[in-house]
Amino acid sequence: MKVVVIGAAGTIGKAVVEQLGQRHDIITVGSSSGQHQADIADIAQVRRLFEQVGKVDAVVVAAGALRLVPFADITPEEFRVGVDSKLMGQVNVAMVAQHYLNDGGSITLTSGIIGERPLIRHASSAAAVNCALGGFVRGAAVDLQRGLRINLVSPTVLEESMPAYGPFFVGFEPVKASRVALAYARSVDGAETGQEYRVW
Repeated sequence: MKVVVIGAAGTIGKAVVEQLGQRHDIITVGSSSGQHQADIADIAQVRRLFEQVGKVDAVVVAAGALRLVPFADITPEEFRVGVDSKLMGQVNVAMVAQHYLNDGGSITLTSGIIGERPLIRHASSAAAVNCALGGFVRGAAVDLQRGLRINLVSPTVLEESMPAYGPFFVGFEPVKASRVALAYARSVDGAETGQEYRVW
């Protein structure tokens, strides 16, 4: 299959490329790296991306920015970073990608443990965005046509990310990116839709 991986240079993205690349032809996309570049928060760039790539069998998004800011200090602009990037960026990809997927193709988006369990400090925006992604995927799964599927992967903190995010996730058991990548493989190679694969 021909699979687009957006956010391919990130920690999860690299693991997904390695996992899916064992069986599929991968097209890598990043904001400033990869075979193609696009800012997913800008739907015009997403449209240009798929015009260049053409028909595909699956799309994976492992991209999107968030801000971890104390709620007492957060500004609307900081809150909107996650809304515009991680939420609407992935929604933009799904809206455009559905028209470029072959029949039976799939879309896999990314949320995170902050949403189901927003137990860390400074995570009001992240929790809102991740919960919204879950609702979007469940709703879109009902409406998609031509046998298209959409799923969501929700990982906990990664082992590889603990140097940066460990202070926020004290007491959480981290997982390897390679284990998280298996959930993306389940979504791409499987038959389910409207599912949230939690890797906790």
